Amino acid sequence: MEKKAQTLNAKKLTKQDFASDQEPRWCVGCGDYAILAQVKRVLPELGIPREKIVFVSGIGCSSRFPYYLNTYGLHTVHGRAPTVATGIKLANPDLSVWIVTGDGDGLSIGGNHLLHLFRRNLDVNVILFNNEIYGLTKGQFSPTSPLGKVTKSSPYGSVDAPLNPISFALGAGATFVARSIDRDTRHLAHILKRAAEHKGCSFIEVYQNCNIFNDGAFAELTSPETKLDHVLYLEHGQPLIFGKEKKRGLRLKGMNFEIVELHEEEDVGQLYLHNENDFNPAAAFLLAHLTDREDYPTPVGVFRRIQEPTYEYLVHDQIQRVTDQKGKGDLAQIYMSGDVWKVE
Repeated sequence: MEKKAQTLNAKKLTKQDFASDQEPRWCVGCGDYAILAQVKRVLPELGIPREKIVFVSGIGCSSRFPYYLNTYGLHTVHGRAPTVATGIKLANPDLSVWIVTGDGDGLSIGGNHLLHLFRRNLDVNVILFNNEIYGLTKGQFSPTSPLGKVTKSSPYGSVDAPLNPISFALGAGATFVARSIDRDTRHLAHILKRAAEHKGCSFIEVYQNCNIFNDGAFAELTSPETKLDHVLYLEHGQPLIFGKEKKRGLRLKGMNFEIVELHEEEDVGQLYLHNENDFNPAAAFLLAHLTDREDYPTPVGVFRRIQEPTYEYLVHDQIQRVTDQKGKGDLAQIYMSGDVWKVE
């Protein structure tokens, strides 16, 4: 009864409560500001005390995130945020752990760490800022830069095939995979909240504009004149429809999606119904690769959301089962057991 009364009397947090005393130091007009604003908007809605929230980052413009939030946070080393976050969550399973990374930090030097985070299904939330460039080091091509991209490190155009972050997450077994856009703030807030509510490893790719070194990379998806014709909003159980007049859709033919012009109301019946809960990721993979197909819309929303046991639950459950079977261990006895030798 006392605990319930304390909960009722607890102060309701606002987005201002999650703002730190540090002034964000990003370039004026950077998409990072929009993402930070939506995170601060969503955190109070989760009903989690600030002392139960941890933000972990690696290296890059995005990785300054922990400084700007009034929660616990760690600014770690290049690509290793998943490793640190894994230790935090295993030691403190009741914490809400968030990883903030970029396309360079998370998918280049940190790709191996991110892969194992996904396959283990640790209950953490990953926000990957994808601006298709290295911003902090002043404009080199990144793992997601398009083929032929001219940058300071590829003056004649990049010959590296770009990595598809959504496909990468699906292939590694992430149980919640989604995409949003920095300037689509309402949609971004919605996706952030859904990710936070998911029990398991959630991954959100956010298209983020770097107005200094890669300005306009996602202009077709954000401009009021073009975005409705180039963005496909994924909604569970709904047909895949896009376009200003909602007159275009996608149907599945064989192992590919094809565009259908919707002339009559009955035409909607032939469209593919999105199922984010499908355990088989095949359709999600096809949707992820629409970004590789010219004249096809870019999907945003939740590609996949399934339930699997979380890594920290399996670890602690195993520890408890072995403890019940063998009793609480004696560390000194373990040190002196087995194959030991004495140095004289």
